Amino acid sequence: MPDVLSLIAKYGYSSLFAALLLEALGLPIPGAVALLAAGAATAAGVMHPALAFGVAMAAMLTGDSLLYVTGRFSGWSLLGFLCGLSLSPEACILRSAKWFYKRGRTTLLFAKFLPGVNTMSPPLAGSMHMRASQFLRFDLGGITLYALAYGGLGYLFRDAFRWIAGGLQAFSRAVAWLILAGLVGFVCYRAWLYSRHRLNRFVRRVSASDVAARLKMKGAPDIIIADVRSHGYYDEDEQRVRGSIRIEPNNLDAFIETLPKDTPIYLYCT
Repeated sequence: MPDVLSLIAKYGYSSLFAALLLEALGLPIPGAVALLAAGAATAAGVMHPALAFGVAMAAMLTGDSLLYVTGRFSGWSLLGFLCGLSLSPEACILRSAKWFYKRGRTTLLFAKFLPGVNTMSPPLAGSMHMRASQFLRFDLGGITLYALAYGGLGYLFRDAFRWIAGGLQAFSRAVAWLILAGLVGFVCYRAWLYSRHRLNRFVRRVSASDVAARLKMKGAPDIIIADVRSHGYYDEDEQRVRGSIRIEPNNLDAFIETLPKDTPIYLYCT
């Protein structure tokens, strides 16, 4: 039996649980690879299929539920933190929210297969106050598909996985160098972003009283006040600032060309 399967036999269930839990919580851990390894291990008789599947489901459900509950009570604070760790923080929240905007709760069925969206979906569902029973139903469906897809591939192509994972020591060194190179690249990229946007690190803010005073000034130039609250926090029956217009943040292209270029625009969001 190859060395990698010996390790899986010894640490398989705990390492499978840890990898999938950490991936669900947003860490850059290859959970799909852990599922492939588990599938190959069950084919080799090293792991019990039902137990491996149960461990995988428990790990992902635990991580997703923690993010759902945290998102429900912290709102966009958790989303901002998670997106701050991503390579594209500017687009992170909007990309995930766009999936919810277009596909609603069914996003949870396929979120695990979409990098970035997989971590953002549970806290988004919580911050948008999706019912817990509804979240659990769709999330269970999604993690079941994810576990069966990659676990099944590992089971069916166990010989290929065994060949790829052969020579564990050399493989581990290569992975270690890749991880180190990735971390260095990530730090350099974040430093470049910081340098590029160092003059615009903070969104300029004005108080409601300042805007109200400007509206009352005689002879003051026109301004536009836009409601850009994200999907899930806005509906047509909610109160809005008087005279404001609605701009859907997940459909900006439809509004950009219609806005005047020489008029100050004030935005308010969630």
